[in-house]
Amino acid sequence: MENGTQVVEIEWTTVASDIGPLLLAATSRGLVSVMFHAVPAVRRRALEQLTARFAAAPVEAPESPRLAEPIRQLAAYFDGDLRTFTLPLDWTLTAGFNRRVLRELADGVPYGSVVGYGDLARRVGQPAAAQAVGVAMASNPLPVVVPCHRVVESDGGLGGFGGGTETKRQLLALEGVLPQPLF
Repeated sequence: MENGTQVVEIEWTTVASDIGPLLLAATSRGLVSVMFHAVPAVRRRALEQLTARFAAAPVEAPESPRLAEPIRQLAAYFDGDLRTFTLPLDWTLTAGFNRRVLRELADGVPYGSVVGYGDLARRVGQPAAAQAVGVAMASNPLPVVVPCHRVVESDGGLGGFGGGTETKRQLLALEGVLPQPLF
């Protein structure tokens, strides 16, 4: 405890993936953040945001037991050997409607399937909140693991994606929703 508040220790590392380097961060409660395109500038901003949110500087820990299972499961996912993540997640970085939507997405939209923004809004009891679902997807602190890439437009368009539409396309191709690129 420091000044009456509990200090949360955050450990992080970067891992290579088929969609580029990912920054993974975890607390004692579970995986708290996955960040796309974790080049030095992106990594620096992500770590500054985590420091501000948790009032503690994240510690680089590539050999961390907290990160070992997320690293293993992400590698298995990108190898095509894992369809369901079974990781403890720390939901600290999201709340309210966004958290409800992200939990529904994680629990209710399986590998190899997609859901529309409006359909996801209906699932959480807010049928007029399709745009708010888009905001929830954009603020997802755990992409890939909480599969916001599986949320698409009702007309079949990909929709937006924090990691970029090419990354979304790659993830959907990996899951067999879209064809793999020819080259």
